[in-house]
Amino acid sequence: MEPGSSQKLYGLDHLRALAILLVFFFHYFILSGGQPTWLPDFASFMWTGVDLFFVLSGFLIASQLFAQVKSGEIISFRVFFGKRFFRIIPLFLVTVMFYFAFPFFRERDSLPPLWKFLTFTQNFGLNLKTGGAFSHCWSLCVEEHFYLLLPLVLLLLQVTGSFRKGKWLLLILFLLGLVFRIFSFTRLYQPLSDGPLSGIYWYKYIYYPTYNRLDGLLAGVSLAALYRFLPDTWNRIAQYGNLLLLPGIALLTGAYFLCEKQFSFAASVLGYPLIAAGYVCLVAAAVSPAGFLYRSRSRFTERIATLSYALYLTHKGVVHMMHNLLADFNINPNLMFVIALIASIGFAWILHLLVEKPMMKLRDRFIVPAAAEQLLPIPTVHKNS
Repeated sequence: MEPGSSQKLYGLDHLRALAILLVFFFHYFILSGGQPTWLPDFASFMWTGVDLFFVLSGFLIASQLFAQVKSGEIISFRVFFGKRFFRIIPLFLVTVMFYFAFPFFRERDSLPPLWKFLTFTQNFGLNLKTGGAFSHCWSLCVEEHFYLLLPLVLLLLQVTGSFRKGKWLLLILFLLGLVFRIFSFTRLYQPLSDGPLSGIYWYKYIYYPTYNRLDGLLAGVSLAALYRFLPDTWNRIAQYGNLLLLPGIALLTGAYFLCEKQFSFAASVLGYPLIAAGYVCLVAAAVSPAGFLYRSRSRFTERIATLSYALYLTHKGVVHMMHNLLADFNINPNLMFVIALIASIGFAWILHLLVEKPMMKLRDRFIVPAAAEQLLPIPTVHKNS
């Protein structure tokens, strides 16, 4: 979800826009009670939009840090965490304020305690029955934990001269994710799976915890390592940018069928790495200069990508408010969907102007010049390489 590159990566804008629209469609399907009637089947797999965000975040954040490592720089915590603070925290706090100050903004009555939001621990032990409002903050918690740990691990590898061994650490973390999910399923969820609240327990023990949801982030980090440290290999792969879409679509299709029974053992353990593998192929296609996603510019996807963070944080509250405000008008469900989407985008645009843009200016003034936020140029594909 992080912006910024030395050459505009239109492909990533397309994928950011896709990710937030997937998330919106899925959450609207839940909040509207399955209306319009075409939405349930259409939106049943769109919960994976958040996994696409994870892959994008892992790729972009790791790319910035790997660029520093490759150039021989020691990672600056002041710069890294300063940029993350101005990018994430102000708008997040404004959204938290909306949820706590204005009960009509809450899509559910119950709200976790404030300290869980302020410490980014809301995703641990999250029970949708007793703390369902602003539940989608769980993914931000996962990303914040990633932002905290990745630079620390990279710095440790730098100072110990063990950076080349980082690939083994990636593999270990990936395998640990499988182990954690197997344990969570068999020991925590399965004993409660026959009760009336089995779905709530599945989300609590399988879906939300950070240690079960690192697959997408690790996939993004792996792709960033490939094109930062193995440019010749990346150039050979990137010549087939459009073809990379095919395995991505195939993997996601397989994940769709695997996750039809979302609470099953197979979906709970193997679904997330399969989804991550599918989306990392799409991200690779989006940053391959030979691919049409890389070369194609769309004002629409640029705008939606720019608003994606604000839209993600606030869309459920806005949809809930629009449904309440217009409940007495008996509006056609299809029109109601369009109204809610436009209202959500409009609300995100206002917050972008009032909060995000001023914070970005402060960041560039006090933390680091705007040019230093940019990624190094992505290796160019040479047909004869």
